[in-house]
Amino acid sequence: MTTGGFERLTGSGRLPQRLRGGVVAIGNFDGVHRGHQAVLERALVEARARGVPALVLTFEPHPRAVFRPDIRLPRITPAPVKARLVRLLGFDALVEQPFTRDFAGQSADDFIDGVLLGQLGVSHVVTGFDFHFGKNRQGDPAFLVAAGKDRGFGVTQVEAFCDEGGEAVSSSRIRALLEAGDVSQAAGLLGYRFTVEGEVVHGKKLGRTLGFPTANMIMPEDAVLRHGIYAVRLRRPNGDLHDGVASFGRRPTVESEGEPLLETYVFDFAGDLYHEICDVSFFGFLRGEEKFDGLDALLAQMQRDKEEARALLSDVRPLSELDQRLAF
Repeated sequence: MTTGGFERLTGSGRLPQRLRGGVVAIGNFDGVHRGHQAVLERALVEARARGVPALVLTFEPHPRAVFRPDIRLPRITPAPVKARLVRLLGFDALVEQPFTRDFAGQSADDFIDGVLLGQLGVSHVVTGFDFHFGKNRQGDPAFLVAAGKDRGFGVTQVEAFCDEGGEAVSSSRIRALLEAGDVSQAAGLLGYRFTVEGEVVHGKKLGRTLGFPTANMIMPEDAVLRHGIYAVRLRRPNGDLHDGVASFGRRPTVESEGEPLLETYVFDFAGDLYHEICDVSFFGFLRGEEKFDGLDALLAQMQRDKEEARALLSDVRPLSELDQRLAF
């Protein structure tokens, strides 16, 4: 294994020498869910057994966004969050291959020779069972195994990972749960609490006047999460972790338009978070967005939300080592 620290790289050239010759897990890995983790953990095992770097090769933007830009595809883990999860799992680097129509049009052989061997210098590749690559998806698992034998690198393919009910864990299942606000079931498939990252920005400071100052983050227009109120934890860049209650949406009582905003009321905190890049992890859905008959009714409900979130967060336990590192 290497000792130079984690790197997030753009896959447009040769890797630093210290990272070449490694084991590379390949996939989109949107969500880095339990199925993805089965692939990633196998890559870590292979890298440790060989004493070589462990890397992840992924694609940015998501290929579906290139081929079907007309179809909305909310990202579960935007690139910065994915990189953080990969680092927490123990990898040495994440390589983000720019994905364009020209890149997609190259042959399977060109992908192997140009990217896997030329850019990355792989010694071993780990993929999911359904990994396809190259123009018209001509590169399938059998093609990759045969190419590895010819060109001198190993290949491991990992079968589909199923949950306790026997159903395959997939990004589409998790998106559907998050769009319904079911962060608890989504966490069961992810293996960790759903987490977003963003810069704390100045808002209209209405919460401050009501006694509920909030850390505000602007979320993407197509954010995957249902609008509503959640029990959350906020982690600062210095590692400090704080329980809280968050509203995600467009604030229907006081405002109905504008970009979706995540407003987190942080319990027992009186400092300044402006311009910090913070993480917010979601532990439970409390209720949907509501329009109240005035600020007094809103304030009374906010107090109830605060008490419910405190109660929920008082008894949570980590779901995995990754969850422990992320939200505990």
